[in-house]
Amino acid sequence: MKILVGVAWPYANSYLHLGHIAGAYLPASIFARYHRLKGDEVVMVSGSDEHGTPTKVTAEKEGKKPEEIAKFYHKENSKVMEDLAIGFDLFTETSTENHREVVQDFVSKLVENGHTYEEYMDEPYCTNEKRFLPDRYVEGTCPYCGYKNARGDQCDHCGKLLDPKDLIDMRCKICGSKPEIRKSKHLFFKLSSFQDKLLKYSENKKMKQNVYNFTMSWIKQGLKDRAITRDISWGIEVPLKGYEEKRVYVWFEAVIGYLSATIEWAKKNNEPWESFWKDESTKHYYFVGKDNIPFHTIFWPAMLMAYGGLKLPDNVPANEYLLLSGEKLSKSRGISINAKDFLAKYDPDVIRYYLSTNMPEERDSEFSFDDFIGKNNNELVANLGNFVNRVLSFSYNNFKKIPDGTLEGRVEKGIEKAFKDVSEDLENCNFKAGIRRTMSLSQFGNEYFYEKEPWRQIKGDLNACKNSLYNSAQLVNALAILMDPYLPFTSEKIRKMIDLEKVKSWNFDKDELIQAKQKQMRKPELLFKKIEIGVFSLNGIELKDWKNRRGGGSSPGR
Repeated sequence: MKILVGVAWPYANSYLHLGHIAGAYLPASIFARYHRLKGDEVVMVSGSDEHGTPTKVTAEKEGKKPEEIAKFYHKENSKVMEDLAIGFDLFTETSTENHREVVQDFVSKLVENGHTYEEYMDEPYCTNEKRFLPDRYVEGTCPYCGYKNARGDQCDHCGKLLDPKDLIDMRCKICGSKPEIRKSKHLFFKLSSFQDKLLKYSENKKMKQNVYNFTMSWIKQGLKDRAITRDISWGIEVPLKGYEEKRVYVWFEAVIGYLSATIEWAKKNNEPWESFWKDESTKHYYFVGKDNIPFHTIFWPAMLMAYGGLKLPDNVPANEYLLLSGEKLSKSRGISINAKDFLAKYDPDVIRYYLSTNMPEERDSEFSFDDFIGKNNNELVANLGNFVNRVLSFSYNNFKKIPDGTLEGRVEKGIEKAFKDVSEDLENCNFKAGIRRTMSLSQFGNEYFYEKEPWRQIKGDLNACKNSLYNSAQLVNALAILMDPYLPFTSEKIRKMIDLEKVKSWNFDKDELIQAKQKQMRKPELLFKKIEIGVFSLNGIELKDWKNRRGGGSSPGR
């Protein structure tokens, strides 16, 4: 089966934070790794959203060109993806010539198919700056919830999408003055004409309950047409006469990146991109955060319907928010735990494990440094690491290899059940459940090892000791396979210690250890290190003091 995994495009204006990883990139990584091991043909794509106004705002603040900012953060965030073993087939940029061509073709096709129209709209214009203000250049009070620092595109407090002119007490973010409203001609996408089609499409799609509820609420409120051009000099040129001073609106442009990135990947690998976009048997999954749900369950499907002949999304397993002391991690609001800094201090698999167990799948979850330490010390070190180390160290110290034995029925059944259950969880994007079941098998291994007491058996019944170690080693190997989508570095370390190649298929073969037990083992090493309780500093503020400094109120948003 062919599977396209599309992952949210981060703005190229700052470092990725742990909320990005937990919300979109880690679940996509786990899902793609699992399906590759199953033998499915997976292409996972994303890239830096370089044309978003946040990039231009950051550039103006720092006195640099938007291109400089975009290239810097694309390079930095690409390295984070690589260090965390996210596993993209292509993590590209929206500044490529390929992307520009695909986006302009998309705009032209929608115009040609009659799904657009021209209309004047009221826009904020700053007389001091002498220019129209894009949404992120405008702030004010949200008309829905009263939040006083809402942005022109979306309220950080209630999550509502906004139009700048709807803000109460609107002000220019650059100079603070009150903009005046002027008319400007734009190209609109007839989103409202897809109301009934989207309703029928959504009702028949398998979605997480939170995604389904969010989507149906949006559709039933009535869809409004949206401008696909904007008054700004940064972005992709509009392929229409009279729009030379405007650019394609980034909300419209960025989602087309899934198509353009697939085409770019296909060109680089001499593969047909059409098999991933024009074959109905191909499955499309989009991993995004909660604030991106309508763009992927409403806007993007409607755009694909309007274009015609392209595959619609099959599932958008969007996650909720990762909070810090009750507040959503957000680059724009200065509440973030820099993933690059965190990687410099902790092993990538420790980060992957914690975020897997704390993933905000159905509801917001809370990042706690105490919990991070606890899960490392009590679960990775004391459960998984302890079991693997005791089994392999005892085997190495006494036999220098995996001893011969016969697989016991309860061990085999435990492994088979773990693979069945974890497979079901991963197929349904229940990643927290999958890692819990995997750790349960590790706990079973610990209990089995202590029950058998090979340190006693070796003194009185050598064959029984060997059999206990053989069965324990089978559990270790099963865990290496089950852990591969979650903890790829750890999985590879375990396999090396039992003289096996890294995991290549999602399949437990009890005879695989025949190869290993005929050779001398490598000296085992600890998989994880205990983290000493200490203080982690975030933006100069100690995490233990963060709640007191910022308050504990919940404030979800984009």
